[in-house]
Amino acid sequence: MAATLLPGAVFAQPTTSAQAAGAKPLGGVGRGFTLRPGKSAEVRFVLTWHFPTTTVPCPDARTGNHYASRFSDATAVATYVAGELPRLEPLTRRWRDTWYDSTLPHWFLDRSFVNSSTLATTTAHRFGSGRFWAWEGIGCCEGTCTHVWHYAQAMGRLFPELERDLRERVDFGLGFEVGNGVIRHRAEGTGPAIDGQCGRILGVWREHQRSMGAAFLQRIWPRVREAVEYVIRHDQDGDGILDGAQENTLDAAWYGQIAWITSLSIAALRAAEAMAKELGDTAFAARCQAQADKARVAVEANLFNGEYFYQIADPSRERSLGTYEACHIDQVHGQSWAWQVNLGRVLDREKTLSALRALWKYNFAPDVGPFRKKYTAGRPYALAGDAGLVMTTNPKLIKDVYGISSWQIGYFNECMSGFEHQVASHMIAEGMVLEGLAVTRAIHDRYHAARRNPFNEIECSDHYARAMASYGTFISACGFESHGPSGRIGFAPRLTPENFKAPFTAAGGWGSYAQQRTAGQQTHRLEVKHGRVGVRTLAVELPPGTTATSVTATLGGKAVAVTVTQHGTRAEIAFAAQAQVFPGAVLAVRCGLVAG
Repeated sequence: MAATLLPGAVFAQPTTSAQAAGAKPLGGVGRGFTLRPGKSAEVRFVLTWHFPTTTVPCPDARTGNHYASRFSDATAVATYVAGELPRLEPLTRRWRDTWYDSTLPHWFLDRSFVNSSTLATTTAHRFGSGRFWAWEGIGCCEGTCTHVWHYAQAMGRLFPELERDLRERVDFGLGFEVGNGVIRHRAEGTGPAIDGQCGRILGVWREHQRSMGAAFLQRIWPRVREAVEYVIRHDQDGDGILDGAQENTLDAAWYGQIAWITSLSIAALRAAEAMAKELGDTAFAARCQAQADKARVAVEANLFNGEYFYQIADPSRERSLGTYEACHIDQVHGQSWAWQVNLGRVLDREKTLSALRALWKYNFAPDVGPFRKKYTAGRPYALAGDAGLVMTTNPKLIKDVYGISSWQIGYFNECMSGFEHQVASHMIAEGMVLEGLAVTRAIHDRYHAARRNPFNEIECSDHYARAMASYGTFISACGFESHGPSGRIGFAPRLTPENFKAPFTAAGGWGSYAQQRTAGQQTHRLEVKHGRVGVRTLAVELPPGTTATSVTATLGGKAVAVTVTQHGTRAEIAFAAQAQVFPGAVLAVRCGLVAG
């Protein structure tokens, strides 16, 4: 039998107590029942809290916590939870079961998802005004900082409505300077960070892809356009490469020609080009394309040393802080972002791969102990015996390679997991799967429960937002893409493509994708577990050297008409009418293959 415990039934008579400040809390709840031989009972206790006010340093905090606008007290919360458990519990278990029903390694699924728990800590807040607001890490550096949070891929994939609201309400709302296009990187009272500015433009493109239609993009586009204009103006001499003061996530304004920051501007320009084309703003699309092309040529010609991308000093500020000819972890971050949102290649493939191989050669340490013994500045996020990808190394042994002596140089000697996850996701996307998995595994082992809290990847403070870049490694492993307004979804598995299964989240719903290759065919199965996903085009990766000669599809067991076009190994399967995939109606596609 099961005994159900409801709020109000905890005590026969409600009781209250008061204790002196500092006294140890004392109390308990219980439920009595009688068990006959061979019988069992289940008792559920609902633990809730209700703190209507908050003191975090944000004007919206004066409106209190958002949940206080929904629930009057902790009892009301408990009543809601108890009443909704029949819905909430099966749905939660369904997501858990869908997530782990995958051919991807269990440890990889753990590490790529676990940092989303940061959204359930006091790093993240939602106020009575409806605004989402966050620290960089618990109690550390306020304002949902653009140059940190743009690394975090998890929230945009799992809770896209929060990211859309953050873009519209904050980045292009109260944190936006109309007239000059600046996105203040902490919203209230601070100036721009150019890397964060580019990341928030890219975020708009991602949030549009995660939408059912174009309404969000249409509303926000005028200010996005203005923000892009600001990025273009940051190329003061018109050579394509950003110059002037370039405030960034390493807490300083850098000067000169900086490959990694301009790479982000190239990706942001490509995203703006794509958005402008969708909205019919053809003139601005052409302008973005021209600027991106110019920047790419300049970066590849001037900021690649034959092995990796680097920074050239501003002649008037040669003693300013930078990484210059050192091997820096974010040197091709723009290309990494581009893969996350299906923008394709924005930097030369061979030079990008060379840069990633340099990071593997110079920056990845199976044991960071010897490095940390030699370079003592910086915080010990990885200790002797830990593996990790060091932020920046000096393979050419250049004296004063960082320009000046500055406290920020300590950052360069650290292993900060959010940056590492960004590189790991990029490596996997470029086909360096073993190296990308090794970096991810190094982080996973550092945060093994025997050593540290597995749910708390630290940088500056606990439960650091940048670590949610880990979800990007999952996106790369699946080769996942989606575009809700056009009904496009695609997969290009990087691990075991002959027998692959993994979860996905798309505009309107989430579910599971499975792919199998056998002699002469490849089959695909899209199963929605919650919501509804409209599919107009399914893009899949075929085995090298094969051609799809026949394609058949069924939806819920009934045949549907499709056509196929193929470019290289990529097959685009178009449905005559948009397939509405919902729980119980599996979309199955079979591609007949021939060699050649």
